Amino acid sequence: MNKTHGFLGIFFLFLGLSSLAAQSPGSVDIRFSYLRQAGSGSNQFAIWVEDAQARVIKTIYATRFTAQGGWERRPESIPQWIKQSGLARMNQAQIDAFTGVTPRAGSLRYQWDGTDQKGAPVPPGTYQVYVEASLRGENRVVYQAPVEIGGGAREIQAQVRYFGTSQAERNMIGPVTVQYKP
Repeated sequence: MNKTHGFLGIFFLFLGLSSLAAQSPGSVDIRFSYLRQAGSGSNQFAIWVEDAQARVIKTIYATRFTAQGGWERRPESIPQWIKQSGLARMNQAQIDAFTGVTPRAGSLRYQWDGTDQKGAPVPPGTYQVYVEASLRGENRVVYQAPVEIGGGAREIQAQVRYFGTSQAERNMIGPVTVQYKP
């Protein structure tokens, strides 16, 4: 190969990488504080993204216990995500792609790269980021924040909804901040 062909190859490679970078939908940071709770029936959570038709685009994270079958033993464990995600129809490789052990207490950060479950960039538009947590038994919390992919940089405090009667575990997760970076 002569120098001209080598240069042209590098040039076209650069053009290809530049066009891929131009197609990047940006990234979304999801941050919140987490305080582990004592006892069973708590410390389970999931983070996912839905499109405007309420279809799950991608699950970012789910605690391993629930995702690996714990939801069958404890149906109150993150039920909104279980229903929306279609977890019961997923194979083990799909589940392994987003599960992890329950983290240590502290400030947590997760990132969505603006792609769907297959790794393809999502089109510009409004998406909803959800964080759902089982606080204890039937008590749970759901945070929701809209994210405009393709828009300008923005930071949003997610809206919060509590389910159940207990006030004791409400400090397990939150507040949730969602930040879009083009």
